[in-house]
Amino acid sequence: MGTIKQVALVGGTHGNELTGIALLRHWREHPDEIARSSFAVETHLANPKANQANRRYLDQDLNRQFHIDDLGDFTLTGYEHNRAKALNSLLGPKEDPRVDFVIDMHTTTANMGMSLIFNTDDPLVVGMAFYVQQQMPHATLFFDNMPSRLEDNFLTSLGRYNGFLIEVGPVPQGLLRADIYLETQQAAKHCLDYLELYNKGEVPELPKVRQGYQFVEKVKLPKNEAGDLTAMVHPNLQDKDYEPISKGDPFFLTTSGETIAYDRDETLYGAFINEAAYYDVSVGLSLMRKIDIELKSEPAAG
Repeated sequence: MGTIKQVALVGGTHGNELTGIALLRHWREHPDEIARSSFAVETHLANPKANQANRRYLDQDLNRQFHIDDLGDFTLTGYEHNRAKALNSLLGPKEDPRVDFVIDMHTTTANMGMSLIFNTDDPLVVGMAFYVQQQMPHATLFFDNMPSRLEDNFLTSLGRYNGFLIEVGPVPQGLLRADIYLETQQAAKHCLDYLELYNKGEVPELPKVRQGYQFVEKVKLPKNEAGDLTAMVHPNLQDKDYEPISKGDPFFLTTSGETIAYDRDETLYGAFINEAAYYDVSVGLSLMRKIDIELKSEPAAG
């Protein structure tokens, strides 16, 4: 693995997630807080027009537009399509990125606390997750699917390494909440500290295995033939992110008051439970599988 030379801190990928946007503003006024001796740090507001409108996005979710084929498809002309291409020119190009590592700051309306999201088994990235959790033991490791970096559609895939997403909640959209702001600030600084230690060959001893959760699938809310929602997340499940869901447990509650039970044989775990941002696609929650995440080798700059 090579030395990290250029790191991008990104906020406002979703325009109504104000925490990262406020942190970018703060760090531009106080750049010493994020300055590190062995690499340069740059800050980027990803979706300025959505932020101005206090909306998640204008045309489509920006954080789904970075697949290599979509970046090269100029028939995709929505605002976020074009914004993705502009970010690719700024941070990439994806095939040979200018920036080594992207740290993207997000918030959620779900009760997920500090979640560290990554979708690669690269020792540098897994090591970062383990290091941040070592500093913040309450953080949860969230392992998404594992596409190749070129096929990944997240903004974090624009870096040379498939980067890192900090997701903190609960906080309503369009609102700043002090504890969430401070948690995100702390986690981002730990990420930068880790990369500095990596460059200097001083990464502390990290465990070989940590427990985390792997994404399985998104579950849609029940709807009728007219497309209207007919049920909601059951109150017994609300705010129970990362807690087990077993066969027979209350899952949804219909608008007429009937309980729909979870009917799978496998016990899974909920995340993004009743996430407000996913109502545009009628998703009620994600299901996760508890797993052991392995750090395959010691992260060391070469």
